[in-house]
Amino acid sequence: MDPILNLSPLQLFASYLFIVVLLFIVKLRGIKREKDIIISSFRMTIQLVMTGYVLVYIFDNPNPFITVGIIAAMEVFAILNIFKRVKRPLSKELKKIIAFSMCTGTIISLSYFLFVVVQISPWYNPRYFIPIAGMIVGNSMTGVTLGVSKLVEGMNTKKPIIEAALMLGATPKASCKDIIDNTFDSAILPTINSMVGIGIVFLPGMMTGQILSGTSPLTAIGYQIAIMLGILGSVALTVISFLHLGYKSFYNDEAQLKEQP
Repeated sequence: MDPILNLSPLQLFASYLFIVVLLFIVKLRGIKREKDIIISSFRMTIQLVMTGYVLVYIFDNPNPFITVGIIAAMEVFAILNIFKRVKRPLSKELKKIIAFSMCTGTIISLSYFLFVVVQISPWYNPRYFIPIAGMIVGNSMTGVTLGVSKLVEGMNTKKPIIEAALMLGATPKASCKDIIDNTFDSAILPTINSMVGIGIVFLPGMMTGQILSGTSPLTAIGYQIAIMLGILGSVALTVISFLHLGYKSFYNDEAQLKEQP
């Protein structure tokens, strides 16, 4: 097996030429993005370097409390990011439902994947726990963000249709069934599209990283198939949990639509 190629600081610095090219393009086109590009590049570099040193320490000193603490921090950040990325105002009840759906859906999916599929030992092994949790939580965050945006938008734009259905005797669940179905479809579609293109259109980050580190492509493929199925399951579980509970927050005890914030 070929030895792993380590990037020297000079080689790593050379990759920033792509940022220079991008800055030249936006400057030439008159697009005011120079500041955002520079800040995002700087933040990415600092954050990844810091993360690298932290992970080296955590991997060398596995501790169940640290591992659980990192997962909790991921969940909190993901939930807050959902609140931030949804442009419409969210009620307190809906925010609680988002938090509950994210935590339960991702933890159930992560637990099944690690303890049944991968069967890691010890259970808190950070070398497996943290990277896989990051992928599952991150993709679930994207799915729930899409779900929240589509549900809130649908409940607002189709309010007259929902109210007409309620007046004709439909239950709250039946009056917004089409909205829920369309929202679920929109939320899981990016993950499905990623699965369609894997292996032909692109090689995903996890698989590429394993191959570059010297892992057999067949082993990397096995892990990639498993993690993609785990991600799909987690996205589906978190989104359907949110939708099953979330639509109820738009109705009062008399099965009438509430005034939204």
